[in-house]
Amino acid sequence: MAATVQDAIILFGDSITQGGWTEDGFGARLANAYSRKLDVLNRGLAGYNTDWAIPVLKQCLAPRDGSELLPKVRLLVVWFGANDAVLETGSQHVPLPKFIENLKYMVNLVHSAESPYYSPTTKILLVTPPPVNTYQRAADLGSREPAMALDREFERTKGYAKGVKEAAAVSKVEVVDVWTAIWKKAGEKEQALSRYLSDGLHLNRDGYTCRLAETFEIVYVELVNAIREHHPELHFDRLQYVFPAYVERVGHNSD
Repeated sequence: MAATVQDAIILFGDSITQGGWTEDGFGARLANAYSRKLDVLNRGLAGYNTDWAIPVLKQCLAPRDGSELLPKVRLLVVWFGANDAVLETGSQHVPLPKFIENLKYMVNLVHSAESPYYSPTTKILLVTPPPVNTYQRAADLGSREPAMALDREFERTKGYAKGVKEAAAVSKVEVVDVWTAIWKKAGEKEQALSRYLSDGLHLNRDGYTCRLAETFEIVYVELVNAIREHHPELHFDRLQYVFPAYVERVGHNSD
């Protein structure tokens, strides 16, 4: 099976992960960087929280029909919290303690020897949700037909970002702090987050791609830096092509 030839990176999260597959998104850029080295699989699930995601993760990790014909997962990137942090009145809400336990459970699915999905060689990165802009979010929801009430709070989402760090520390995996990265880019001003958020919640093009002296993708840069620092053997610069380069085939440097 062609899908088993290359090992894989799985991006597992909600709509913000799903959106990483857009042009210049972090997922698309990762796929390009790891071309011919690792397959990048985007398993973003718009609208999902960690409660709903756990059964899906099991399906993503389980061999189909009891076979072993699945790519080996070298890196699992887990990015939830934006929906879990909705107000208690929202159907997506997951209480913070349960959210933390859910993240720990996901890690244990892979790293616990007692789990049927045990894979000790799979590295895991947990990603914090980005900050929310309640001014922008309220305006967006209020403009809908029918108008909707504000469903998120700045400090609450900040607490869920801290919860990701707590889960990572307990589970002994690394964390990618997207919340802080975007917050600093916005000058630590909530209303300035509109540069990075399309509706107060989701990253817009500048959130995935922040222009400084040149184009940088905030999430991409944070992920790649985490890989370089904590799992350097998985950095794309350290990996070889799965199949030989053309020049190796022909034995000379031809275009």
